[in-house]
Amino acid sequence: MHISFAVFADAANLSQEGKLNVLGVFDAVQVAGLPTIHPRTHFVVRLKAASQDTGTHKLTFRWLSPMDEELWSSSGEMTVAPAPNPVFEVDLPIIAVVDLPLNVTGQYTMQVTLDGEPTAAARLLVSGPPTAMMPSAGNGIVS
Repeated sequence: MHISFAVFADAANLSQEGKLNVLGVFDAVQVAGLPTIHPRTHFVVRLKAASQDTGTHKLTFRWLSPMDEELWSSSGEMTVAPAPNPVFEVDLPIIAVVDLPLNVTGQYTMQVTLDGEPTAAARLLVSGPPTAMMPSAGNGIVS
């Protein structure tokens, strides 16, 4: 089993036909202040499974701060059924709607672990409000 992609998005769903729809993919946010929460973030993972992947697998998401401290995690088990046609891989879309805690500016990571092995990571750059320029003295020295 492998991951085709893992992204942050504004919205995602599965159509009646089973198509994965992803809207507003992003990898950076600017916040007005910290700490804060980035609400209702859609974290979308597209897993691909082959016939030898039939069985139960453990999937874990870990939200890591820029200092690699774990701020949030979730894990669960999924069962992969045999594919109707063993020649083709099966799509296994995962859509997790999460509130992401943000405590400092920097690069955060959503780490995806499959059966205990880190398999993918999506990064999110968080920046704060632009800093105001200090007025300068006539001689170019700022005190």
